[in-house]
Amino acid sequence: MSRPRIVIVGAGFAGYRTARTLSRLTRHQADITLLNPTDYFLYLPLLPQVAAGILEPRRVSVSLSGTLPRVRLVLGEADGIDLDGRTVHYTDPEGGEGTLSYDRLVLAAGSVNKLLPIPGVAEHAHGFRGLPEALYLRDHVTRQVELAAAAGDREECAARCTFVVVGAGYTGTEVAAHGQMYTDAQVRKHPMRTGMRPRWMLLDVAPRVLPEMDERLSRTAERVLRQRGVDVRMGTSVKEATHDGVLLTDGTTVDTRTLVWCVGVRPDPLVESLGLPMERGRLLVDPHLQVPGRPELFACGDVAAVPDLNQPGQYTPMTAQHAWRHGKVCAQNVAASLGIGGGRRAYRHRDMGFVVDLGGAKAAANPLGVPMSGPAAGAVTRGYHLAAMPGNRVRVAADWLLDAVLPRQAVQLGLVRSWSVPLESASPEVARVPGRPAGEPAGTRADGDSAAGRSEAGAAKDRPGGKPAKGQPGGEPAKAQPGGEPAKNQPGGEPAKNQPGGAPAKAQPGERAKDRPGGEAAKGQPGAERAKAQPGGEPAKNQPGGEPAKNQPGGESAKKQPGGETTAKARPGGEPAKAAGPRPAHAPGKPRKASKPSTAPKPSAVAEQAKRAQRAKPSNPSGATRSGSPATPAPSRSARPPADPGPEPPANQPPPGPDIAPGPVKRTDGRAAEGDS
Repeated sequence: MSRPRIVIVGAGFAGYRTARTLSRLTRHQADITLLNPTDYFLYLPLLPQVAAGILEPRRVSVSLSGTLPRVRLVLGEADGIDLDGRTVHYTDPEGGEGTLSYDRLVLAAGSVNKLLPIPGVAEHAHGFRGLPEALYLRDHVTRQVELAAAAGDREECAARCTFVVVGAGYTGTEVAAHGQMYTDAQVRKHPMRTGMRPRWMLLDVAPRVLPEMDERLSRTAERVLRQRGVDVRMGTSVKEATHDGVLLTDGTTVDTRTLVWCVGVRPDPLVESLGLPMERGRLLVDPHLQVPGRPELFACGDVAAVPDLNQPGQYTPMTAQHAWRHGKVCAQNVAASLGIGGGRRAYRHRDMGFVVDLGGAKAAANPLGVPMSGPAAGAVTRGYHLAAMPGNRVRVAADWLLDAVLPRQAVQLGLVRSWSVPLESASPEVARVPGRPAGEPAGTRADGDSAAGRSEAGAAKDRPGGKPAKGQPGGEPAKAQPGGEPAKNQPGGEPAKNQPGGAPAKAQPGERAKDRPGGEAAKGQPGAERAKAQPGGEPAKNQPGGEPAKNQPGGESAKKQPGGETTAKARPGGEPAKAAGPRPAHAPGKPRKASKPSTAPKPSAVAEQAKRAQRAKPSNPSGATRSGSPATPAPSRSARPPADPGPEPPANQPPPGPDIAPGPVKRTDGRAAEGDS
């Protein structure tokens, strides 16, 4: 009998705790699959310290495969759920698609940035929900302070030194508190020429800071912020945002280049597509975290509206503390539904208090309802975070110790660009890749040069140096390799001419690549013998059809184009001359000559050719026919097959022309044309 299949969507606080508890409860009695866009669990409460340069990014990222035994990790983002077929459709980071079947499904997709219909906010603001956004904010703030220090204009310096944070909740308060300390440390080492200092603003329509928490915590946090110089404005928000600043609801205009959006979160849009009962964007569940009418479906965390049994008629708020405890109860109930472990449990929350880290030794906390502030609150806050983190505790403690005794490293890494962390994104934990929608998952190189994300599909690119031109009309790649490699399948089947550097595309299938820059012939092309074409006007041997190509003016050999067309080369200035258009394969009014097998030239013709060569150049290079001795006929191409015959010629190629190359162009003074030295 096969083991039951459990699929968990999302590895936030709720999803991670569910997977870890199920792994312990089932003990190989069920197959557990965790679907998540990243391979780490992000400890969000410490994210402001990443933006402030206190902690390195990997300190708040806990490896899923390293801490979840007996759990299969699948990288991807769920984009569709078939409740009747019991399958989850997902897209992996490289754009591939897959399907997961389940017997029990746990939805813990988490939340995304909450948007408000304010003009310009979606274009000019950045959220603070994922690691890419924290890394971007760290680089952006550092860059603005450095540009402000170098600016001679006082107004520009003031605009770059002004940082606006909208939302005085848990996240926004910590971002403003840590941000003020970070920029003050930068300016302390390198004062600005204008004598200005960074200015942080904290805005919220609520009447006080931290409105969802105890009022005593709110007063403590606001007092610390004002002491550090943060401009706290309650009852005020943004009315309009532009590239150069923001217009506030009280009519004030603030020049700034930084707008951090921390007004709140909303459930992941995935649950809206299920067609099940909702409560303010969250999926309605019973106290056992089970969806009514769907015994195989569970939900927890920010996507679930869980009844608060301590406050009838209310639902538990969207906080990390609730999500973490949802996960444990959800795992126990999923195991119970499979007959594993004990019975079901209802979720009942007991408030243990909150902690707010304000940077340095300052914090606000009320553990077990006891209000605290100052260094004591700071110690309680950091101790709570170390106890709650599922990993990396030693590394986090080491970074805190180093930050206390060493100065911070204020440098720009440039790993995340502005366009890769849009405010309106269904996946704030994944940086956007160029050429993909904002919410589409994709593996990324964060430097913005990912080949998978380039949006120039369909444009022909002929880069200098002969790199391939991609996406030519017709869908076939046009290639212009160095040294005249073939240009294939151009529109209409004609060869591509005048590639970068002025050299025509050569070596069509079945022909020889000739006349490289400098007069050297391309050697060893597919389907051809070695081209000699020595400088000084020697004939190139073994041309298609078996006849040698004879000397054109300037010593360059005439190329035989498809359809009998010839291209005269080596004109004054060294630029190639292109034929105005295709010539007929045979002269009008004359019957076409039948194609004959390639044979050796007649002795008389070869002797005449040798005499002309002797007149053109007195010195006889190695391999030329000696005077007074019979010339050796050139070996026929049909005498032995080439080592690499090359690709078949296109079906729409013009019919071949006469197999006799034109004779030499005669000068008016009776002398043969001399080759280029």
